[in-house]
Amino acid sequence: MQPVVVGVGPVSFDDVVAVARDGAPVVVGDDALTALARARQAVEELAAAPTPAYGISTGFGALATRHIPTEMREQLQRSLVRSHAAGSGPEVEREVVRALMLLRLSTLATGHTGVRPETAQLMAGLISAGITPVVHEYGSLGCSGDLAPLSHCALALLGEGSVHDASGALVDAADALAAAGLEPVELRAKEGLALINGTDGMLGMLVLALRDLEVLLKTADVAAAMSVEGQLATDRVFAPELQALRPHPGQARSAANLTALLRDSGVVASHRGPDCNRVQDAYSLRCSPQVHGAARDTLEHCALVASRELDSAVDNPVVLEDGRVESNGNFHGAPVAYVLDFAAIVAADVASISERRTDRFLDKARNHGLPPFLADDPGVDSGHMIAQYTQAGIVSELKRLANPASVDSIPSSAMQEDHVSMGWAAARKLRRSVDGLARVLAIEVLTAARALDLRRPLAPSPATGAVVDLLRASGVEGPGPDRHLAPEIETVVGLVRSGAVVAAVQPVIGELQ
Repeated sequence: MQPVVVGVGPVSFDDVVAVARDGAPVVVGDDALTALARARQAVEELAAAPTPAYGISTGFGALATRHIPTEMREQLQRSLVRSHAAGSGPEVEREVVRALMLLRLSTLATGHTGVRPETAQLMAGLISAGITPVVHEYGSLGCSGDLAPLSHCALALLGEGSVHDASGALVDAADALAAAGLEPVELRAKEGLALINGTDGMLGMLVLALRDLEVLLKTADVAAAMSVEGQLATDRVFAPELQALRPHPGQARSAANLTALLRDSGVVASHRGPDCNRVQDAYSLRCSPQVHGAARDTLEHCALVASRELDSAVDNPVVLEDGRVESNGNFHGAPVAYVLDFAAIVAADVASISERRTDRFLDKARNHGLPPFLADDPGVDSGHMIAQYTQAGIVSELKRLANPASVDSIPSSAMQEDHVSMGWAAARKLRRSVDGLARVLAIEVLTAARALDLRRPLAPSPATGAVVDLLRASGVEGPGPDRHLAPEIETVVGLVRSGAVVAAVQPVIGELQ
């Protein structure tokens, strides 16, 4: 794969995904090496000065008032990393750790942290060799950066702690470095602090979630179109002249998608005309663009915050262009934490409206002539009854996960760090929310496809018909007696997550918005 070049400027969303998920190697750009050397000179000068400088010749946090003698400063940096690598609980996913390491390297490369070029090069070497430090679920309060997660990564640079090698095997860091031809680093003044003081974990999870949610919101439009069609609802409410009366851009894009997805539908055409009594459909059908559109607009704001954070140098203290080293509060995770929570609200509500559309298929009083629960022989067969229970259980959990983590704070470091963001916790629950949304949408697609088959000989639109064909070609059978449903759900979950559902309609109607 082409390596991602990490320079003084920001890495992109695509860079994060390439490194985190696709295993792309990284190299430190020449501009970054120059900036690193310049900043390091400023740190060395301060380290040699008699005046104490925070993070260079002092302790940390509530211990910042102690001046550390020169001969103990390397021990200071090692002790910092070792003591802060205090995470607990399950291991964090490989893609999260790789994203975290890339983003920390990106901040180092700005030349505002004061680490030596060889330290940044070693971080790049670990990423490129596929060495993934073991990072645990618990340990970050989202202020002073993601301290414990980043410390576990920094520990690996020392040749200490546990890592997974490129094959996924759990090995000692020293052995993994040796096998990759890498030498552990001996940390110098300021370097330990610079390696652990950033919002990189929460930011990496935000970027990955936004990329996933972009696909899921398009999938939500596909699912909604299939439900509108399968429930004999009208497409007239999605007309552009109606959407223009409320000019939210996301709403307009979602409505345009629904109009395109339903174009040339034999099912919709069957009840269009002067005799049609479908004046107003249920909100879950009629208001899909309003909900899906608001979700889009919200996630655009989240992406704006993420892009600003990607363009940031988060550390304390920082080395300025003129050589001054100054303390600051840029490590506080509030900007990222807020939007992580906002995105979880989006996931919960899009899932909620999807579950309501699905439920309408199963109630014979509301599904316009379809069998109860879409069962082959109602009473003998249960059809999709319990698939909707699964949806409901997930949606209920997503509502709990939508409760914001960022409104919480708990003091630490002897009240020096007395207000924290909980951004790491917000990111962890967002990942669960994204997974849940994919599963809810998959069950709607699965149920709507069954309903469209039951509407035959009325033909679905070419676009929604392509999704039904995708499911059938993937081994998901059409209507019939009850069978083991969980494997079919998992198959459709895979199609949703991979973007295959969206990909199925785009050759027919063009790129979804």
